[in-house]
Amino acid sequence: MARTRPVDLVLSGGGVKGIGLVGAVVALMDAGYRPRRVSGTSAGSIVGAVVAAAQIGKMTSAQVKDLALQLDYSKFLDPGPVERVPFVGPSLALLRGSGIYKGDYIREWVRSQLADLGVHTFGDLAIDDDELPVEQRYRLVVTVADTTTGQLVRLPWDYRRVYGLDPDDQSVADAVRASMSIPFFFRPVTLTSAAGRTSTLVDGGLLSNFPVDSLDRTDNQKPRWPSFGVTVLPNLPDGNDSVIPALAALRHLGPPHLLEDVITTVLVGRDQAYLNQPWVSARAIRVDSTDVGFLDFDIDDDQVEALYQRGYSAAERFLESWNWAAYLRRFR
Repeated sequence: MARTRPVDLVLSGGGVKGIGLVGAVVALMDAGYRPRRVSGTSAGSIVGAVVAAAQIGKMTSAQVKDLALQLDYSKFLDPGPVERVPFVGPSLALLRGSGIYKGDYIREWVRSQLADLGVHTFGDLAIDDDELPVEQRYRLVVTVADTTTGQLVRLPWDYRRVYGLDPDDQSVADAVRASMSIPFFFRPVTLTSAAGRTSTLVDGGLLSNFPVDSLDRTDNQKPRWPSFGVTVLPNLPDGNDSVIPALAALRHLGPPHLLEDVITTVLVGRDQAYLNQPWVSARAIRVDSTDVGFLDFDIDDDQVEALYQRGYSAAERFLESWNWAAYLRRFR
């Protein structure tokens, strides 16, 4: 059996493509890596919550796979009564700025699965680590965009600073649901601060879809163990329509494609530039997910397994050339 080694994981957003994240994480666990902390955005927050809670329940890699792949993606599409009306319902949702789908299924699924592992609030995912800032001593952090205050927030780290709330009391499932609130597709989540101000929270991918630096040390000290990033998004510019499927419709209007390019750059430009840095690229696992669309919630079992296997294989290939000591010598 491979010896156990700690690792921090950063998991990108990507909608249904997130199945590939599961394969990569399981491959890392099979190779002896034990996730210490996990940072996730959108789909990465769902997988990250499962992985973080799995460490509490001491689950095996096979159990993590079985649990994560239990998700019924077709149930993600849960429109409200008004939104069920063909054409009119979705159009009204867009005009109101709300989402077509409620997102209740995924929130309940996360809540239920984590509860079975003894995890309800972020207090259940707290860790004792004197080398971390106090607000960061949790197994999980998810990226969310607060459109009311106009900022990126990381939960549970920012509950106290931004909202005046005790992070230990906040629901993990609620934070995950906020992180995957794709604008206009899923309804946003609201959060009321201790001062009574209500914020609207949406998909963290709007501001940072692959926050690969989120778990890096900020005290200029050498990292104690690796921090791997796993991304399922395609390289730009060829993959623009895979990042945001609706943008493909813009191409029917003919050139120029400035609007498409601007929207895509707003969503993933920061992370794309960061990923191109050698010291980041060297620790990033890139999963080929081009066969599956961001919003392909009608994905069948064969496609799920194929994407999972691509994630698993991508992590295996990455580990074949990974050398922690060499990474430290070159970059740290």
